Amino acid sequence: MTSRERVLRTLNHQEPDRVPVDLGSCGVTGIMVSVYAELRHALGVNDSRPRVSDLIQMLGEVETPVLERLGCDVIGLMPLTRTFGITYADWKPWRMFDGTEVLMPGQFNCRTDESGDLLLSPRGDVTKPPSGRMPKNGYYFDLIPRQQPLDWNKLDPDEFAEQFTRLPDGELAYLQETGDQLYRNTDFAVLANYGERGLGNLPLVLAPEVDEPKGIRNFDDWLVAHITYPWYIKEINARHAARIVENLELLRQAVGDRITAVYVSGTDFGTQRGEFFSPDIYRELYLPYHKQINDWVHANTKWKTFLHCCGSVYRLIPHFIEAGVDILNPVQCSAANMEPARLKREFGDRLVFWGGGVDTQKTLPFGSPEDVRAEVAERIRALAPGGGYVFNAVHNIQAKTPVENVLAMFAAAQAVGRYPIHLSS
Repeated sequence: MTSRERVLRTLNHQEPDRVPVDLGSCGVTGIMVSVYAELRHALGVNDSRPRVSDLIQMLGEVETPVLERLGCDVIGLMPLTRTFGITYADWKPWRMFDGTEVLMPGQFNCRTDESGDLLLSPRGDVTKPPSGRMPKNGYYFDLIPRQQPLDWNKLDPDEFAEQFTRLPDGELAYLQETGDQLYRNTDFAVLANYGERGLGNLPLVLAPEVDEPKGIRNFDDWLVAHITYPWYIKEINARHAARIVENLELLRQAVGDRITAVYVSGTDFGTQRGEFFSPDIYRELYLPYHKQINDWVHANTKWKTFLHCCGSVYRLIPHFIEAGVDILNPVQCSAANMEPARLKREFGDRLVFWGGGVDTQKTLPFGSPEDVRAEVAERIRALAPGGGYVFNAVHNIQAKTPVENVLAMFAAAQAVGRYPIHLSS
């Protein structure tokens, strides 16, 4: 069975020969570039400089030889222009604080402030005010809120919506060519990441690619506005959803059925203990627009829709299903009410779980390889029976994670993930 066939059966809630595995098909299933460099070395794949595929999270671009060695089944179709509005081309060398030698996009340029922090501006234009900061000796770029003085009585959704732009022709040509290459030259399932972050997502609100973002641009104020100015959130979501559907049509024209699934939202609605806001607020301000997007995909393509949503979102899952979501990621099983067996029992016939394979906050970075193998086995036995499960860690593999634990994770997934799933060791 090919990887593409394996994933398709899984997404249709059927059991393939084994559980499909993902690493790095999108910006929430990846691996921090320093750990990725160690992983490549351990696999004996390549000791050249890895590329950074996401400047906020400093993820490594996972290459085909690594995917093959680890038994992965999914590959990402990434946009050409990504975080900070930077075009990912014309690669150049750069050295991280921890000494890792990497390749950065040619437009990447940052400056150092008096404390030794690195400052990054939209499109890498050092003449512009910074929108990202990597603390000295840090690993990631934090986004800088740049909210201008607001007249709360004159909020204008159209000002905010100026950043919702049509996919440019050059981007579409790149997606068409790259999508065709991935489909014809590999047997991986292709997950399309076409540049939209999802309604109300943190990077969308802070807009690191925009020179002077207007409207509510402080995330605390953004959350409060769900109660105090719900009309504002709703109008912005309506404009964004309309643009997403327009761009999805352009994506469909470019790639057709060469992709298996499409990443439609990365908005986090959950904390460790519960939702950011009530299910009623989600129903009013988000569900109609998520449904608009998912309905368009299902009416016009064969793709499945992929929604990333961290945290404790148990009470929102029925609403995600009502909105037409096919795939839920990252399945943060350590959060309240997110026990994997419960999720599978209550929602597994209607929702594909993509992730949940091992805790990236505790077990993977701080446990032993034996701890990792045990948790992987437990999660697969809970989530995989009957199909509808793609293995991946809970979100990205973080900096300083021991590479032996990463290897143990993938080895355990291959060992335990053969169908039929044995429910005991």
